[in-house]
Amino acid sequence: MSRLTRVHHVRKIHKIYYHCDPADRLVISQMEGLTLAYHRPSGATHILAAPMPEILAALREAPTDMVGLIARLELTHDMAPDDDAMASMTARLAELEVAGLVWRA
Repeated sequence: MSRLTRVHHVRKIHKIYYHCDPADRLVISQMEGLTLAYHRPSGATHILAAPMPEILAALREAPTDMVGLIARLELTHDMAPDDDAMASMTARLAELEVAGLVWRA
């Protein structure tokens, strides 16, 4: 009886870590109820709605993956680590990436 061996290709899965610029490159301030983010490298000013300022503040602590980001926001905001939070966070991070305020590594 011959022994059949199946070879499975093991794919290394990398977590996606999100980063944002430090305070000397991304200045966030409040003005009349709005959150403004001035990105010094590009010279662009962005108007941010919740939860984007909170996401940037959480990323300033240290780069993190999606699970870590939700865990950080869960500590200070009403957010549960469920599918809705993941979908919402994915959409907000994509918007911040397009704006050049967040990047993946």
